[in-house]
Amino acid sequence: MLDLIAVDKNICHGQPCFTGTRIMVYLILELLEAGLTAEEIIKGYYPQLTTDHIKAAIHYSTRLIRDQEYVPFAEMTT
Repeated sequence: MLDLIAVDKNICHGQPCFTGTRIMVYLILELLEAGLTAEEIIKGYYPQLTTDHIKAAIHYSTRLIRDQEYVPFAEMTT
């Protein structure tokens, strides 16, 4: 699943993107956060993506959170 996401310092300033595109993973996560379904995202915004891309975005973000050190929000704002 993670082969659908690439990180390349020469593409989108190194932001995680879907392989072969300049669609950044965080854009999909923000649309999901706003309440859109995978189908709505694909049909209305990014028809070149599939539901597997959406699942890969969720999987990628979950892995990042799981594998990183926890920093409370209060410490991030200072």
